[in-house]
Amino acid sequence: MDKKVQLFRALGDETRLRILSLLLGEGELCVCDIIATLKLPQSTISRHLAYLKKTGWVDDRRCGLWIYYSVKTGGDAMFLELHDLLKRNLALLPAAKADREWLAGFGQRNNCA
Repeated sequence: MDKKVQLFRALGDETRLRILSLLLGEGELCVCDIIATLKLPQSTISRHLAYLKKTGWVDDRRCGLWIYYSVKTGGDAMFLELHDLLKRNLALLPAAKADREWLAGFGQRNNCA
């Protein structure tokens, strides 16, 4: 039960929901793109990303100096249902919609193949 409680607790913060919305929309983002889009300090974004990683919502990968984050795609049935629910509905939140629009107009992002 503890793992499932952590999944839900991770969704109880607006910043984490905004991060998940960006990642669900883009697939993968560099931490610098998340910082620029949310206009929050690096330490705040890193803390929320670490929480999302610890609770099983996101994966990360390093590419040179950059760290890229994406939403996990596998898991138990409940996780997959929550993942689908978030993907369908987070973009409807006004702050998440504004974030995704800003990111779309941001232009050049750090890319690492």
